[in-house]
Amino acid sequence: MRHHRVKHSFGRKSGPRMALVRGLVQSLVEYGRIKTTVVKAKELRRHVERAVTMGKKKTVHARRILMARYPNQKVVGMLVGEVADRFAKTPGGYTRIVKLGPRPGDNAHMAYIEFIDFAPVKASDAPETVKGDKGGVKRAKAASKVVAKRKKTDKKKKIASKRST
Repeated sequence: MRHHRVKHSFGRKSGPRMALVRGLVQSLVEYGRIKTTVVKAKELRRHVERAVTMGKKKTVHARRILMARYPNQKVVGMLVGEVADRFAKTPGGYTRIVKLGPRPGDNAHMAYIEFIDFAPVKASDAPETVKGDKGGVKRAKAASKVVAKRKKTDKKKKIASKRST
């Protein structure tokens, strides 16, 4: 019987499932927020919460266990260093799931899973130039202006077409 079994298989065998969870954990730690399905986000939350709690111990043993589970030196370093410092006084509940609605292609329920202290960077908060960026931020701002301009012209066309019909 499977009473109180929480593990989801996602229709995969154990190897591909472990690879999926590893990749999701690594992406979440690296970027702070990822967009995935609700079921994957709920399963991912279990693994990330345990990894952050383990990283808060900051021992060699904890680092070795994390390296065995998530073999990426950069991610383990972030878990033991930056992420552990951010949640040093938090007893648990490091992530939140924000439901978004169905995905257009297959109608799967989508969600953001993010750390509770995640704050997205707005284009207006980004610096004008970054040393070594070679105009990347400026290009992003210019692209956002072009998109805004296109939206305005699309609205004007829709209004004009409604009037003509």
